[in-house]
Amino acid sequence: MTELNATTLAELGKTLPVPRYDRSRLHTGIVHIGVGGFHRAHQAMYLDRLMNEGKAHEWAICGVGVLPGDRRMKEVMDAQNGLYTLVVKSPDGDWDARVIGSIVEFLLAPDNPEAVVEKMADPATRIVSLTITEGGYNFNAVTGAFDATHPDVVADLRPGAVLRTTFGLVVEALARRRQRGLPPFTVMSCDNIQGNGDAARRSFAAYAALRDRELGEWVSRDVRFPNCMVDRITPVTTDDDRAEVARRLGVDDRWPVVCEPFTQWVLEESFTGGRPPFEDAGVQLVADVEPYELMKLRLLNASHQGLCYFAWLAGYRLVHDAAQDPLFARFLLAYMDNEATPTLEPVPGIDLYQYKRQLIERFSNAQVRDTVARLCAESSDRIPKWLLPVVRHNLSTGGEIHRSAAVVASWARYAEAVDEQGRPIEVVDRLAPVLTEAAARQHDDPLAFLRNRKVFGDLMDDERFVSAYRSALASLHAKGARATLEELTQ
Repeated sequence: MTELNATTLAELGKTLPVPRYDRSRLHTGIVHIGVGGFHRAHQAMYLDRLMNEGKAHEWAICGVGVLPGDRRMKEVMDAQNGLYTLVVKSPDGDWDARVIGSIVEFLLAPDNPEAVVEKMADPATRIVSLTITEGGYNFNAVTGAFDATHPDVVADLRPGAVLRTTFGLVVEALARRRQRGLPPFTVMSCDNIQGNGDAARRSFAAYAALRDRELGEWVSRDVRFPNCMVDRITPVTTDDDRAEVARRLGVDDRWPVVCEPFTQWVLEESFTGGRPPFEDAGVQLVADVEPYELMKLRLLNASHQGLCYFAWLAGYRLVHDAAQDPLFARFLLAYMDNEATPTLEPVPGIDLYQYKRQLIERFSNAQVRDTVARLCAESSDRIPKWLLPVVRHNLSTGGEIHRSAAVVASWARYAEAVDEQGRPIEVVDRLAPVLTEAAARQHDDPLAFLRNRKVFGDLMDDERFVSAYRSALASLHAKGARATLEELTQ
């Protein structure tokens, strides 16, 4: 068994594709906050592809962990010199693996926030990219306002604070560049939020304004925040994945990444200090990302929500098992065709009919072994951004909403924290105590879960939505998930 690190690359290269470029000659141009499986299967992969073509050698990545839980990633990245195995699993069983080398450094902010700030303030850093999750932008899901009362934000704004938030670190680096007469870096969000660049601008400018009004105006006016749409299903790495890499390749990789073959990145052409030639690696550079991101959020991401709660309640634990069930596939296609698609404008270059059928095929990829639990996590961040915009659009236009309402009801039933077989459910959500407490009361008060206006806004006041929601929740309680889906697909 060969450990994966810089000293073993030549040996590994005899049987496995490895970086063809000299990593010692790379220069960091991107600082990425939130290094996880998706970033390593997506942005880092695109850069590695460019580097193998002799391009973008001045755009290597320095990863940054902001949370204490990122320590394990730092330990692995340090031990492996930033290298990892990317495994692409096709539905037909094809298994393709290569070593990715575009991440050359990793910093942990809790250990040394000053080093992180100075790395971003360095003139060589021209892009700071983000995958900090949908909830990482600290804005209210209903109002969109930045939460200035968050304890970590309040702490970071105190004079002389040891910075702990992404906002504090990034804004301090921008402030230093401004003081030093350097142009700002581009802040590139790669999170699943509609208008992710616009959302990042609002959050970072709001934080900067809390620190200094003129600084906030400068961030809002002079810093570029391109929008983008990113797509690649990347499940959490398991011990089985590590064992399979070891068995098939003879590689001891502490944290490989497994993903599907499909990948897409649509990126707005809006950068301050240049960018890698992303288009040469297959990235779509466009003037307007919105049609693509709405397509993805309302079809793929919202469909994941449409699948996961019903699936868990019905006893499924792997996404492909549920997606291969004809009942679940019919329900998802009906949601996409009749509720999501009417909210979308035409998407240049995309056949939506084919795209939607391809989504069912992607969800059904048994090789990826994506978990239902992953899709069920952090619902209070996901449902308001992915599904509720579909609901509100259709309520305003008289469109269909009963399937979307049923998805919300399936979340409420899931939040009762026990499945249809009486087994406990671990509800993973930042609002879990509030959600489970409300769900526990809904047998006596069917609208208890929906009364949370911080999550659902004014949906409680819409009689048509409330009627469809109550009907679906009653069916879930009386008949179960499968019977409810059967009625919804008739």
